[in-house]
Amino acid sequence: MTESEQLFEQVYRTYGPSLYRFCLLQMKDPADAEDVLQEVFCKRLYRAPSFASPDHERRWLFRVALNQCRDAWKRSSRSDLPLEAASAAVTPEELGLLDHVAALPEPQRTAIHLRYYEGYSLREIARLLGVTVPTVKMRLKRGRDALRTTWEESL
Repeated sequence: MTESEQLFEQVYRTYGPSLYRFCLLQMKDPADAEDVLQEVFCKRLYRAPSFASPDHERRWLFRVALNQCRDAWKRSSRSDLPLEAASAAVTPEELGLLDHVAALPEPQRTAIHLRYYEGYSLREIARLLGVTVPTVKMRLKRGRDALRTTWEESL
């Protein structure tokens, strides 16, 4: 096995599942999420800068994933998330909530995912998205409010 193949396997094992969930939430289609994920790992393999730490690498990967998702959305107008097909990526308990999160506007959906699924701090999210911390806080608040409303309506 070559050095680049070993690197690819290591990075994929470490970040693959969380990046796939992120891409799936953004793209709302498993095939599209896989395509984006493949692009992210190709960029990691062939175009990545030197990373100062694993945290730096993780932030870079999520930023690339977000940019790839946005580019794919510009090229496509898909909007339905077949959550049944994504059941392997999330637990059954998460499916109901994921359905509501997937319905949020992209800025709120992205902030919610990075904060609550990936555990990023407000400052890290702001840096990743190129916005201010107050903007992240507002997106999170609006996202939580919308989730609360839709959750209560569904009960």
